[in-house]
Amino acid sequence: MTYNSTARRRWFGSVCLLIAIALLVADEYFFKGLNGVVFLMYWLACFVFTMLAICAAYLDVRSLRRATRDEQRALFENTLQNISKEKSGKTRDSE
Repeated sequence: MTYNSTARRRWFGSVCLLIAIALLVADEYFFKGLNGVVFLMYWLACFVFTMLAICAAYLDVRSLRRATRDEQRALFENTLQNISKEKSGKTRDSE
């Protein structure tokens, strides 16, 4: 099953966010006694997965804005071409 880039980006962000949430819940119930370097590495992993989810969301928003802008530009150009065609058709009818 193949996915387009938007679906892959959203799946990646969702998985990263779910891993970060799972790590937070696991800390609340299972890892209360973490100390020192293990504690630091654990919270660094939570931070990394959260940042990955945020980056995926940012890239998705940027991609969505670019696609919307391109569609609006194409619609505007298409509308201008239609108006031009209608105008040239009316001038021929009046002659």
